[in-house]
Amino acid sequence: MNHQPLLIVNADDFAMTSGVSHGILEAHRHGIVTSTSVLANGRVLTDMVPYLLDTPTLGLGAHLAVVGEDPPVLSATEIPTLVGRDGHFALTWKTFLARTLAGRVDPDHIRLEFTAQLDRLLGLGLPVAHLDAHQHLQLWPPISEILLTLATRSRISAVRVPRARPTSVTGIGVAVLARRLARQADERGLCYTQDSVGIAIAGHINDRMLDEFIATTARRRPASMELTVHPGHGDDPDRARYRWGYEWEQELAALTAPAAKTAVERAGLRLGTYQDLTTDIRTESPPEQPAPEPVEPLPHHCN
Repeated sequence: MNHQPLLIVNADDFAMTSGVSHGILEAHRHGIVTSTSVLANGRVLTDMVPYLLDTPTLGLGAHLAVVGEDPPVLSATEIPTLVGRDGHFALTWKTFLARTLAGRVDPDHIRLEFTAQLDRLLGLGLPVAHLDAHQHLQLWPPISEILLTLATRSRISAVRVPRARPTSVTGIGVAVLARRLARQADERGLCYTQDSVGIAIAGHINDRMLDEFIATTARRRPASMELTVHPGHGDDPDRARYRWGYEWEQELAALTAPAAKTAVERAGLRLGTYQDLTTDIRTESPPEQPAPEPVEPLPHHCN
């Protein structure tokens, strides 16, 4: 068992555009990114799969989506409550949750779309090691139940539990929902990192912020930590449809700067993936019983 704190640096939105995807690959090959979450409905997924298969050191997760600018995997007739008249998802989590609270979203349609997205990634031969959701919607209880059930049935042993500091109404809500999601994951024997950072600084990480994050993590020394990042290349015309105000190229520069890797090493942190997280848990608490059927909880869990 390695007792160095495990740091997973996970880049979201792989397959969203070519510039974002190649930026993530660069941040892995020349920087500290260790993992990425892949959009099954990403418009360049087919083009980018060979790059993923040729980069086995990059951990992979499924970035399941029922919001955003990209089209669903299923047709509008199959999931009518998830799309508008234009056949597209709601753009933001706020709009989606408003529809959900108004009773206009059928949870079964979420299950169908999430299942189709995960099946698409697995069918392409991608070794998915964790699940999360676009715009962190796995925090919402109806969605968390679907996502966790999918992880268990597909023998995917880890999920992301996003956190936020309770310094605002949104932060308090995230903190409460994160504790609930962690309890649900524990009940199913699924792994998650002890802490995570990303919601408050999404798309705006620079050298100073990255250095402060590494130093804070070194002082606190959690057993495991995820930093969610969004690197990308600047010359990316396809990104114009995403009006998020993210600074993709700034994050890419910070993550690939030699100082980033040096800071991680100096802090005594161990870069790794969700696969390393589950390996650590198995090493620490090996199962005593034979592995259960796929529909049963996994025989190990985190924290």
